[in-house]
Amino acid sequence: MFELISPLFLSLVVGGTFIGIVFGAIPGMTATMAVAVCLPITYSLGLENGLALLLGLYVGGISGGLVPAILLGIPGTPSSITTTFDGFPLAQRGEGEKALRIGIVASFVGGLISLLVLWLFAPALADFAIKFSYVEKFLIILFALTVMAALSRDMLIGIFSGVLGIFIALIGTYDISDGGNGRYRLIPPGTEYWLDSGFSLLPVLIGLFGLAAILEQAERGVPKGHSKEDLKVGGKSTFSFSIFRGQTLNLIRSSGIGTFVGILPGVGGSAASILAYSNAKTFSKKPEAFGKGEPSGIIASESGNNGLTGGALVPLLSLGIPGDSTTALLIGAFTLQGIQVGPLFIGNNPDTWNAMIFAMLVANIAMLMMMYVAIRYFALVVTVPKHILFPVILMMCVIGAYTINYGIMFDVWTLLIFGIAGWVFVKLRLEVAPFIIGFILGPSAEVYFVKSLESFGTLGIFFTKSWIAMVLWVLIIGSVAGSVLLSRRQAARDRAAG
Repeated sequence: MFELISPLFLSLVVGGTFIGIVFGAIPGMTATMAVAVCLPITYSLGLENGLALLLGLYVGGISGGLVPAILLGIPGTPSSITTTFDGFPLAQRGEGEKALRIGIVASFVGGLISLLVLWLFAPALADFAIKFSYVEKFLIILFALTVMAALSRDMLIGIFSGVLGIFIALIGTYDISDGGNGRYRLIPPGTEYWLDSGFSLLPVLIGLFGLAAILEQAERGVPKGHSKEDLKVGGKSTFSFSIFRGQTLNLIRSSGIGTFVGILPGVGGSAASILAYSNAKTFSKKPEAFGKGEPSGIIASESGNNGLTGGALVPLLSLGIPGDSTTALLIGAFTLQGIQVGPLFIGNNPDTWNAMIFAMLVANIAMLMMMYVAIRYFALVVTVPKHILFPVILMMCVIGAYTINYGIMFDVWTLLIFGIAGWVFVKLRLEVAPFIIGFILGPSAEVYFVKSLESFGTLGIFFTKSWIAMVLWVLIIGSVAGSVLLSRRQAARDRAAG
């Protein structure tokens, strides 16, 4: 591993963390967008250096969202929504810097705990997953899709979004090497030349998470940058680590919740922070203080959403299933280098695995040091005018999509198509995360399904192959049944409130 860790490697981790913090600190810009925009750069960097940059962006982007959440009451990223509940009231009382430092330290602890879980459990899960046949591999993908649907705002919409992603992924030619006969699938007449290999993954990712965000912001009207007078960074109350006295259980519980949510495919940081915040309020001795500037609320929210970073990498590196939209983008980095993630990845690439763990550790330390020392300066990022920022990001998206496959103009059209599609998804209340994970996993699900039938010749094999298959069916049915039960309870509460 140590021969992979060079000055360039460390510089990319620290630089990526810095850029990620900047993206996270600007409302409307997210960690996912930062990774999407910078993804094409990784092709020339090589796998380890490219991952160093992207993991730094990931950690920094998730952490940076606390800056506008606390100072302006505007979450910089979706995962910082609950940080506004107690962070902004503290800033209004002139304790903005204190609130920021509480969030920074909590983010660091959450990141470290999730990294420890990743280091301990991903190799063990990968070793277990090696035993899976095509049947179990198909069922684990089906389980991932049902979990995404179950945890979506609406189960049916989540299912539809995931199935739509699979449907779009099946456009192209079924490769003979995967057991097919080279036949076309779902290709409209006259488009065979462009869609022979389907839509390229990376332009799709950049369009959905880069261009779509710009279109959505532009529709709302490009806002003017906030002035320095809007930022209440200084304050009458100074930060002290004594604030964390008695918060050990809150930190560990919230980080654990965030890590667990990260392991569930396609759930996202907003769910992690909301669950962590809700649990902290439930178990608090003074729940009435939450929402009025309670430090415990900031600690729960930030340790929860940063716990997501390591947790989301567990299914990615052990099963090849991304835990959230940002780790789905990391699959693009592996694709650029011709490497497939899955159960064999850690065993076949131990140096890359160790380099990733080290990069995550350095990124968390760099985030703590940079934000803790220079938080006043990072706060000024929210004053950057969007009319300057958006054209630069748009240019990077177009250049990235065009150069990924050595200058194919159709990839730019793909960027535009899926950028508009991502914008339309918001209008139709469709879920982007289930769609993109369905798009990524769809071809693999098809191959595993076909090979299972070729090997065993009957659909019954999906129910009787092994005890692992039976357990997976129990989990699949349980996730769907639990979602139906929760949706009915919510509907009953809504009727009672109405």
